[in-house]
Amino acid sequence: MWRLLADVTMNPSPGNLPGGQVLQDLTNGLGGWALIATLVGLVVGAGLWALGAHAQNYQQSYIGRRTVLVSALAALLVGAAPALVNFFFHAGASVH
Repeated sequence: MWRLLADVTMNPSPGNLPGGQVLQDLTNGLGGWALIATLVGLVVGAGLWALGAHAQNYQQSYIGRRTVLVSALAALLVGAAPALVNFFFHAGASVH
């Protein structure tokens, strides 16, 4: 009897609460803005990298290279965020 009372379950669903669809739309919009920001960073970084390499300015070239890499990693994380969250949720849900 106590075992039945102690077992709880959870099935996350944003649609079960008021405003769930609004939060989903907000998340989608923020993800879009984040991807646009990473695109701008990638373009600016590539430009700095090219100008620094052309002008033989090591510091400017290094900053451009670093900006390109950080922007690419940020885009990777934005794209992989739902899969990462789902992976860890399912990994945690499978613990018994």
